[in-house]
Amino acid sequence: MESSHRNLTQQVVHELGKKILQGNYKIGERLPSEADLCQQFNISRTATREAVKMLTAKGLISSRPRQGITVVESKHWNLFDVDVLNWILLGKPDLYLLRHFLQLRLALEAEAAYLAALYASDDDLIAIASALARMKNATNGMDDTHEADIAYHQSVLSASNNPFFIQLKNFITTALKVNLRFTNRMIAVTVAEYQAHVDIYEHIKNKKPQAAFDAAMVTQRATLAIVNEQIAALEQEKQHKV
Repeated sequence: MESSHRNLTQQVVHELGKKILQGNYKIGERLPSEADLCQQFNISRTATREAVKMLTAKGLISSRPRQGITVVESKHWNLFDVDVLNWILLGKPDLYLLRHFLQLRLALEAEAAYLAALYASDDDLIAIASALARMKNATNGMDDTHEADIAYHQSVLSASNNPFFIQLKNFITTALKVNLRFTNRMIAVTVAEYQAHVDIYEHIKNKKPQAAFDAAMVTQRATLAIVNEQIAALEQEKQHKV
């Protein structure tokens, strides 16, 4: 019975969270009352109240007496929460969100490469090399390009041997998938990009932390520059329409 109750609560959390990230409920807009949610999802008041508490803990909503259940500003959302990251992919990520992802990746992945060069174990190096082999195969159409790229970046985070960096794997995965949304090509990793990833790995393997940091920074800045150009073009286009 407890398991059934929990599943119903999680279903409500998922449906409401997804709708918020998809823009069905706007920031500052009220959600249905707990009584209405009970009727809408055909669940008990207890299960509904628990779902509201879970969404509040994720930072998506505020629930106060006489004010109802309200969607709060995105700056309050727990954007590292696994569910929230999944809802981002189900929603409508735009170029501005992609830029936010890339700005954080700029600080995160270069430092992860630096730490990996200092602390990577033999097993960590094997994992990075394996991901690189998949990326190489992907350039020839022999593996999934996107999954290989994700595996590479996750393995570098793991090689940092910093538990905080390691727990950001879900964030990196979502960031890479959002980046894919704005990529028109079928191949996520070009030969040049593959070589850039190899260079980072070689610096890590040879225990050259600053070189690994610098190489990772170059690749991240190049991607961010492309997105900044796309945003500038988009904003210019909007100005012309006004």
